Amino acid sequence: MDTTLIFLAVLFASMAIGIPIAVSLLVSGVALMWHLDFFNTQLLAQNLQAGFDSFPLLAVPFFILAGELMNVGGLSQRIIDMARAFVGHIPGGLGYVAVFASVLLASMSGSAIADTAALATILLPMMRQQGYPMDYSTGLLASGGIIGPIIPPSLPFIIYGVTTNTSISKLFISGVVPGILMGGALLIAWRVVARRRQLPTAPRATPAERRRAVADSAWAIFMPVIILGGIRFGVFTPTEAAVVAAVYAFLVSRFIYRALSWKAAYDVLVASSITTAVVMFLCGAATVAAYMITLADLPNQLAELFQPILAHPTLFMACMVVFLLLVGTSMDLTPIILIFAPVCLPLALKAHIDPIYFGFMFVFTGCLGLITPPVGTVLNVAAGVGGVKMESVVKGVAPFLLVYALLLVLLVAFPQIVIAPVRWLG
Repeated sequence: MDTTLIFLAVLFASMAIGIPIAVSLLVSGVALMWHLDFFNTQLLAQNLQAGFDSFPLLAVPFFILAGELMNVGGLSQRIIDMARAFVGHIPGGLGYVAVFASVLLASMSGSAIADTAALATILLPMMRQQGYPMDYSTGLLASGGIIGPIIPPSLPFIIYGVTTNTSISKLFISGVVPGILMGGALLIAWRVVARRRQLPTAPRATPAERRRAVADSAWAIFMPVIILGGIRFGVFTPTEAAVVAAVYAFLVSRFIYRALSWKAAYDVLVASSITTAVVMFLCGAATVAAYMITLADLPNQLAELFQPILAHPTLFMACMVVFLLLVGTSMDLTPIILIFAPVCLPLALKAHIDPIYFGFMFVFTGCLGLITPPVGTVLNVAAGVGGVKMESVVKGVAPFLLVYALLLVLLVAFPQIVIAPVRWLG
């Protein structure tokens, strides 16, 4: 256990004094090297480079690029316009628009931050103008944003799959049903909020307006059909699907919707490159730490610690969920995957838990941390875009966090909700 304590102590101490997480991972890996009397700079560099020298990880920059192109090129706006044409007239209708748009956007970009920023930029000004409570409205948009990493394509599933050598296609399939359930849970919670606050309604769209909204958004809606259909029927791999998504988003934005100028396209490429560089450096640093974790035999040490509950899969899964919820309050999703997934998956296998189910639960639980204070990355994005105080957003997200927590309990108790669709569709 000394090795485990050294690794965790150095990691969290480095982050506590403000060192970036990627560098903290490198420092903790070096600390293990010194502890094991195995320091080798060449090995350090090789593992750092190997961390991002991966064909499946090529999906990350292309899905990031596709998400940026969707937001700048008008695809996100048309998805929201279509949802507003059909449900905008219901009391609190813009909240329902937000949920439906969240589910549709999730099937295109796979990024919680990108989806939240797009939704908040477009919908929050409308909600403020119509007198919606900004705390609950911002909380709803943040909660809808974390559906992005669950419904395929999903950047966290790609990173988890590469990190743990788990099938990315099956991880994608595992998120379909729970992602729809997340949308349903938000609809129920928002209905309760709308009834209590007596939220305003908008004029009902005419049949002609609805037909026009569907026609305008047809090219945007066709994007997830291409991505998911191509993966499901073996036309291309998830990595190739990312390239198809980026090219499709560019062609539609530039030549069909004509909303993407060449200057904007350049800005999108720069923004996507910066985001990609951050993610890839994290992956490389995590590979260094993972290599040293393997050499130090940390998974077996932890297996001995968890031995009393390994014979009870549901209890073990519940403990993992609580652990990940606690970690998620202070750490972003990508570092959680890179640091803890390689250690926790071997324990799950010893507990005879389906690896695809465990991978889904790992990412889903980590996503809840994105809207949980004090860090709450997605909460901060929604609050920043809407100009809402963080204290108000924390209050407003509470009912949506509650329904997500109930859904989490349901998924722990009934793993077949996740496993059955994977076996059927896979």
